[in-house]
Amino acid sequence: MKSINPHQPSDVIGEFEEAGQGGVEEAVARAREAFFEWSEQSAVFRGHTLAQIADEMEERAEELAQLTVREVGKPLGEARAELSRAVAILRYYAQLVLAPDGETYPATQSTDWLIARRYPAGVCGLLTPWNFPVAIPVWKAAPALGYGNTVVLKPAPESTVTAQMLTEIVTKYLPEGAFQLVTGDAETGEPLVNHPDVAAVSFTGSTEVGRIVAQQVVGRGAKVQCEMGGQNPSVVLTGADLDNASQTIAYAAMGYAGQKCTATSRVIVEDAVYEDMRDRLVATVESLEVVDPENESCQVGPLIDKASRESALSALERAGGNMLTGGKQLDSDGFYLEPTLVEVEDPGNPLAQEEVFAPVTALLRVGSAEEAVRLANDVRQGLVAAVFTNDLDKAMNLAGRLEAGLVRVNASTSGVDYHVPFGGSKEPGIGPKEQGLAARDFYTETRTLLISP
Repeated sequence: MKSINPHQPSDVIGEFEEAGQGGVEEAVARAREAFFEWSEQSAVFRGHTLAQIADEMEERAEELAQLTVREVGKPLGEARAELSRAVAILRYYAQLVLAPDGETYPATQSTDWLIARRYPAGVCGLLTPWNFPVAIPVWKAAPALGYGNTVVLKPAPESTVTAQMLTEIVTKYLPEGAFQLVTGDAETGEPLVNHPDVAAVSFTGSTEVGRIVAQQVVGRGAKVQCEMGGQNPSVVLTGADLDNASQTIAYAAMGYAGQKCTATSRVIVEDAVYEDMRDRLVATVESLEVVDPENESCQVGPLIDKASRESALSALERAGGNMLTGGKQLDSDGFYLEPTLVEVEDPGNPLAQEEVFAPVTALLRVGSAEEAVRLANDVRQGLVAAVFTNDLDKAMNLAGRLEAGLVRVNASTSGVDYHVPFGGSKEPGIGPKEQGLAARDFYTETRTLLISP
């Protein structure tokens, strides 16, 4: 298998073999063997190890950022921000693992001790996408390792070389076998998901694959969490700061070529400010820099591969609507697509219902805030929603009625805080939330202990 530069497809960054069933068996066996040594280390020791990994990652941040730009086409500024975030996540969990790990309860006999305490789950299989090739593996692996688990990481094939460098950094500080990398696609992912010695599986990726993963893992009685994208609305109400809204939404929708599960897919605008907001948004989208992602001014960059661009163009052709700007591929060797804004009247239009995962966004007009909420909720996915308003009462009211795992007021749908729970409602979220304190619920299990003298 090959990993190529989406800006310059002739640039082959690395070649690797599919690990397959045999590779997974070996990796899980090594992780299982290392589990006892690693899990019996103190939380202080494990936290110190995460801090050491953070230090080296910070030292090599620019090297990793440049590789991320080259391998997945992420704009350089975003790649650097991703590395800063990954370092912060490691340092956060380095301290969080020192939080209380249990509770005591009154026992039937006053001399007994009744204790509920958390223990690591075991070997954890982590299946991660290419669009955040450092941050997502780290936000899964940091709590998994911090709470005493061992890890088998299977990254998306498109981000394998970045995962190899990440593995090189992480394994230096861990017992042999505690962090394993298996490369490949479905032929590797499926045996990892179904391995009887994998106690927990955390998956981020497409809805189609996530449903299969969830069914298979639950079917064998293991723990599973799946985060599977979104069809995220940004709602603009009368009285909102339209300059701020247009600037924020344009980048939330088109930045990194829209290749984020939190990207704005739909812009829902109240009728009284619709024309004004539409014109501002078109102008802002057209001003975005679509250049080589190694250029510090890049804001959009290429799509990950040719198939992704063809899929986006096909979606635009099927959906119709009024093309306000964009809609064409650029005359370039790379997989570029113009940032595209499409005005649609029918809320059932495919662009308003289905995630394109490209710099493509639907614009819809509504008559009231109530209608905006109804349209925002009228999709299968509920990951992130944003509301732009200067009315605090409306902000508070809508925040409670929008069916999304994250609701942001006067802020981008794109971007999340690593110390709070992350995950969607409805279709995109299966299992416990990720990040923050919520990660402990997934990567540990509670055992109740009765001690009688």
